[in-house]
Amino acid sequence: MGLTARQKQIAEIVRAEGPITGQRIADKLHVTRAALRSDLAILIMSGIIDARPKVGYYFIGRSTLGLLTEEVSDILVSDIQSMPVVILNTKSAYEAIISMFVEDVGSIYVVDDKNLLVGVVSRKDLLKLATNTNGDMKTIPVVMAMTPLSKMVMAFPDTTVSSAARKVIDNQIDSLPVVRCVNEKTKDYEVIGRITKTNFTRLFVDIAEGREVGHHK
Repeated sequence: MGLTARQKQIAEIVRAEGPITGQRIADKLHVTRAALRSDLAILIMSGIIDARPKVGYYFIGRSTLGLLTEEVSDILVSDIQSMPVVILNTKSAYEAIISMFVEDVGSIYVVDDKNLLVGVVSRKDLLKLATNTNGDMKTIPVVMAMTPLSKMVMAFPDTTVSSAARKVIDNQIDSLPVVRCVNEKTKDYEVIGRITKTNFTRLFVDIAEGREVGHHK
């Protein structure tokens, strides 16, 4: 369970100025001493701070980085994912290019007539197709450029953000489709979102600025 914004603020005050009395902490936060009682108790039980009579509260636990790590570990892909951009597998490579520019995305997920994921096509894929063929992009199917489902890296709504970020880094890709398994036996997936490097950047900015995670969705 992550700490509240006020609990993290208290932990930082104690870390920077401890030992410090509860009244002094309350004065800094412009609240009553009684209002902090439950927050201080949680921080003590979490092993982040401790208290001694006539001394006050002092820091014994994790650093700011540790608190950030704890907060991020509780965030799931479903908390920060964006809407997916999809195209039917019957469409042309040219139509994929148009969709990419209109939606301002770096990749589009290719689906069949049942809305099941069959592949992904990126700007790099389309550029490679354009340079390797002499044909009109309007007549070339998008499936000629896509990476098929069997070679795709995916995330699920309950995948942790840290795990998704590791997949993006390790596979040197710009985004992951967020999928829901429709049929485990046949490995059919429905695309319900996407998570990109921009999502990760916004997450850390939101945390740094104390904003609620997921408000960009």
